[in-house]
Amino acid sequence: MKYFIILFLLIVCGSTAPLYGRGFKDAVDREVIIEHTPVRIIPLAPSLTEILYYLGLGERVAGVTNFSYYPPEALEKPQVGGYHDLNIERIITLNPDLVIGTKDGNNPGIVDMLEQAKIPTYIVDPRNVVEVIETVRIIGSLCGVEEKANQLAKGLTERLDRIREALKQKEKPLVFLQINLHPIMSVNKNTFHQDIISIAGGINMTADSAINYPRISIEELIRRKPDVLIISSMDRGGEFEKARQEWLKWTSIPAAKNGRVYLIDSDLIDRPSPRILDGIEAMARMIHPEVDWEMINKQLIQNSRLKIQN
Repeated sequence: MKYFIILFLLIVCGSTAPLYGRGFKDAVDREVIIEHTPVRIIPLAPSLTEILYYLGLGERVAGVTNFSYYPPEALEKPQVGGYHDLNIERIITLNPDLVIGTKDGNNPGIVDMLEQAKIPTYIVDPRNVVEVIETVRIIGSLCGVEEKANQLAKGLTERLDRIREALKQKEKPLVFLQINLHPIMSVNKNTFHQDIISIAGGINMTADSAINYPRISIEELIRRKPDVLIISSMDRGGEFEKARQEWLKWTSIPAAKNGRVYLIDSDLIDRPSPRILDGIEAMARMIHPEVDWEMINKQLIQNSRLKIQN
């Protein structure tokens, strides 16, 4: 029965005339034609939802995936399933004129079905912080707010440059980023987090691991002696703070001995959205507390005001 429902929706929605208008090449080398400025957009990942709201396009969002809870207004939108297990019927019946997905996160079969339904579906694939900023530009162009997107992307780039400038002469301490409590897990150089740690002025302790998300023993941490230990926390219920307190007891680890064990909001470093700059700034403060970050932010604000006046 489910198969026939999908088939019916594809036939009905796919019976319209071929699309025409602007063409855009996406991250998987597909030519996506958009015939008019999209007014019903479905992002297939929480990070894409954040970008659309960042661009001021919240009213055009027709549906979102599960866990799209930022900004809070996104919670009021119809849900189309998890971004790994999307509900194709729900997407089609919401009648979007643009769907935006991710290369690794979304099932290619869903993209094929949306194409059959003549729904323009554009795929992005940001792999580092610079590419996240570029994704803001791209989505702005897709949605007809190119000028605003360029301005916002420029502001993000200025923040990024300011962080790099502040840290370019600083020594880089050894950083252990814990992304899971049980078992203890971290990240290697092939992950998005590697770029964040590096920009924030640290050296990733597990960068050379053969596994993207390696399991790490306490014995290895004692042996490697990280200067800073950062726990990426998804839950604010006290479990992560308890883990932080437990680490502080391991005084044979420099990070614990010097009280340099921190919690960071996982949303700020896990999602390739504009909030990634907040994550980098938060991590940079942990890794380099000696830098006058308040002064740097004031200078950035002053420079922005001068540009507006000019």
